[in-house]
Amino acid sequence: MVTPRREAVNTVAFIDNYCQHYYSLFEDVRYFEAFKYLHVGMLSETRYKSLPEIAKTVGLKDGQSLHHFLRDALWDVKKMRETRLWLTKMFVGEREIILCIDETGDQKKGKSTDYVTRQYIGNLGKTENGIVSVNAYGVVDGITYPLMFEIFKPKNRLQDGDKYKTKPQIAVEIIQELKAWGFKIKLVLADSLYGESGDVIRCLEKLQLEFIVAIRSNHGVLMPPGSRKRYNRWKAYEQKLSDRQTETRYLREIIFGQRRCIRYYQISKVNTPDPTGDESWYVMTNLSIDLSGNVAQLYSLRNWIEYGFKQVKNELGWADFRLTNYESIERWWEIIFSAYLLVSIQATYFQLNPQPQPTSTSELSSSSDDDIYQHSQHPYWESGTTWKSALNNIRLIIQPYVFYCLIRPWLTVFNIPGMKRCFLKLIDFMNDFRASPISFPIAS
Repeated sequence: MVTPRREAVNTVAFIDNYCQHYYSLFEDVRYFEAFKYLHVGMLSETRYKSLPEIAKTVGLKDGQSLHHFLRDALWDVKKMRETRLWLTKMFVGEREIILCIDETGDQKKGKSTDYVTRQYIGNLGKTENGIVSVNAYGVVDGITYPLMFEIFKPKNRLQDGDKYKTKPQIAVEIIQELKAWGFKIKLVLADSLYGESGDVIRCLEKLQLEFIVAIRSNHGVLMPPGSRKRYNRWKAYEQKLSDRQTETRYLREIIFGQRRCIRYYQISKVNTPDPTGDESWYVMTNLSIDLSGNVAQLYSLRNWIEYGFKQVKNELGWADFRLTNYESIERWWEIIFSAYLLVSIQATYFQLNPQPQPTSTSELSSSSDDDIYQHSQHPYWESGTTWKSALNNIRLIIQPYVFYCLIRPWLTVFNIPGMKRCFLKLIDFMNDFRASPISFPIAS
């Protein structure tokens, strides 16, 4: 006789509903619960997302069950990635994405963690002991979506069965896989490591993808004998910065002999004849239009995306793992990408459905979406449409559940009549909140 599978413990309704798409990946309901607990913990305001801290946040005695889930439990991280990409593709639909290829690294002590060694860490701008991955993100209507990542395996840390691949080679594989998934890629952005890679540029040209990539100032370009390099005049433009201010910058085209399908531009903070150092940088593009007014703005998206992912890393705990084998680390990163996607979907919903402020109680009660209106009346609710504002609102929704998990042990010590009932009532109100009304069929 087969024992029926028990129902998973509930957390917060909209997180449970999102995680349900991954339910079939876990044969043991305890693993599905751990999957949901990690989402709650990563999305919570807990500053340091270690497993013991996440365990406290969701009301577990310790982090052992979460550690077992990441290190030893039987579930397939590749199938989880496929489910997440399927959800992303379903949500994005036929909309075009701007694809950013970048790497991220984090400093780590010692050498007990797989693939940690002294290498260049872009976040620090120098060589340190750390771990690095190549990542891909998509931008649709101003919202970033996590797509893929792959660890970079340094030659001196290869394990049995590993094959060494450069970062550009990893990037090529990621681009090809995303294209095979059917994502409609409008434009590819990348820094000079990938912009000066023949493998990457050939891949983009073969797939007929437009790109804007960084190149170094000494980037070589073949020219016919007798040709010369010339610079067009500087053109001023207004660059929006991450703090929403603007700054006047300058752009000029560099022509090697005659114009070709690939064009070269110099961008600078000053319009002096030969700006140098941190005041100037170079890009290469195959965009087919006269983009002198657009190339700098489009390329600046790369820096905006990089800044955004640094924010995601810090908020969701990308580098907070205390794991040493890469199989476990990959699982941790994949779940972070899943939590990242949940916030991106919510940010898109807020963007498409801004919450109007009711002018009276009667207007509030007569609205068909009064539960959403009520939630948005919280004094710390943010009406913005950024990823970070969506995360802030999600954290407000899960606060009662988290606070109850933290205070519940005291309620077993001091019997305070009605306190548990009031907490559970508040949690019920939070469970009325609907993150995004766009529903998907449950992945089989």
